[in-house]
Amino acid sequence: MRFSKVRIAALGHEVPPATLTSLDIEARLQPVYERLKLHPGRLELMTGIRARRYWPEPVTPSLVAARAGRQALERGGVPVEALGCVVHASVCRDFLEPATANVVHDALGLPRGCQVLDVSNACLGVLNGMLLVANQIELGQIEAGLVVAGENGKPLVDATIASLLADPTVTRKSIKSHFASLTIGSGAAAVLLCHPDLAPEAPSLEAVVVRAATEHHRLCQGGAAAEGHAPMDAGVGAGTSLSMSTDAEALLHAGVALAHETWAELSLESSFTPGAPPDRVVTHQVGKAHHLGLFAALELDPSTAYTTFEDLGNMGSVSWPLTLAQAVEAGFVQRGHRVAVLGIGSGLSCMMAEVRW
Repeated sequence: MRFSKVRIAALGHEVPPATLTSLDIEARLQPVYERLKLHPGRLELMTGIRARRYWPEPVTPSLVAARAGRQALERGGVPVEALGCVVHASVCRDFLEPATANVVHDALGLPRGCQVLDVSNACLGVLNGMLLVANQIELGQIEAGLVVAGENGKPLVDATIASLLADPTVTRKSIKSHFASLTIGSGAAAVLLCHPDLAPEAPSLEAVVVRAATEHHRLCQGGAAAEGHAPMDAGVGAGTSLSMSTDAEALLHAGVALAHETWAELSLESSFTPGAPPDRVVTHQVGKAHHLGLFAALELDPSTAYTTFEDLGNMGSVSWPLTLAQAVEAGFVQRGHRVAVLGIGSGLSCMMAEVRW
């Protein structure tokens, strides 16, 4: 899918103030580590993640998503009355019904004619939301749209630690499926998209491609887990808590294979070729092994990447847009750069985009 009438007017983001290091987590897991004869430092060694952030005060996804959205609106200079769609696209949400986007719409004072909806697709939600908004702009249906996300990973980390401490049957093998849950961070991000008439000098969305390998939908599953049930077996209700189970090694191999397939498709839709690779690359942030495996498989120069997983962990749907926002603020992404955005989410689904900064 190619675009000629879509600009990224602004990005917004929020990094929570409190830090939770991998060593902090392992200190809380000391009884489990001692019983299994595991050494502190293992979590960072396996993932490359030193720390992740969280909000010390109670927050809702809509609250932090709206703050990022307000920042994007202030930076972009797009009139609020021009917005025709707002999408809340994170894994976390305030409730199942109504759409969390309603809370964001109200908080930002958006027009009554602005479409309101949630998009849920694991860590890929923001790119899915952008594609929905971009298509409406390209078709002339709306002038501008806002995609927001707010991820609060602390409850999952806390629930995972509590579950491991309470489980006397956990082994060195079974604990591996929980390590991914301990890498989850928190953050908020927003992407403001518009027609060129509203922001003629803003970066342009050039192309988007999608691929799905849904045969891998069981490799990473999270949600509400009742006692004695896996996450996929329990609905949301009384007696349930957050849980996520991940086959990290299988997910890594399947994800890199799907990314390779998607990259080949993007090469047909974008300006990227082996002789003219992207100037900058921003990806979903999972960890060290995924990052190295991805760049090796796609034969991309690691020096073109900006990463945040080391100190922010895996922030779900917020990971790549927040990373892009920080890359721009740091001057790593500059005007004229051809930027490859590489997104992937459990399921598996993959989306990639070219943005001309």
